[in-house]
This record gives sequence, C-alpha cells and structure tokens, in this order.
Amino acid sequence: MLHPITISPNIQSGEPVFSNTRFPVKNLFDYLKAGHSLKDFLEDFTSVTKQQAVEVIEQSENLLQMHTIHA
Repeated sequence: MLHPITISPNIQSGEPVFSNTRFPVKNLFDYLKAGHSLKDFLEDFTSVTKQQAVEVIEQSENLLQMHTIHA
C-alpha cells in the first residue's frame, strides 16, 4: 500500500486520516495507548483495513528509528 494516510484540508480539517475514510489516524494510537488491541480497533473502525493500520504503525516505527539514528 503506497499511501495509508490522507491529509486534506477538506477532510476532518486537515487532520491525518486513513485513506478512503474519515477516521483520524490518531484514533489508532489512542486505542493502543488505552490498552486496546489492533483487533479491537479494526472491529470498531470497519472502514480501516488491517493493512492500512499495520502500514501506519510500521511507518511510525521507521520515523522513530530515523530520529534515533540522527539524534
């Protein structure tokens, strides 16, 4: 998947959302932070695919690793 996230001023006031949905990416991290599983998130946000959610998590991990390397 090339772009699991969409950012557009016309969708949720420019907040990053999962592509082809109106669900903010932040919701995924809020769920995980609250102790819920990825499965719980996907059951509650059925328009988000597992592939999208995993890709967002992997991209976030890559950004953190890049920051650690350059810090």
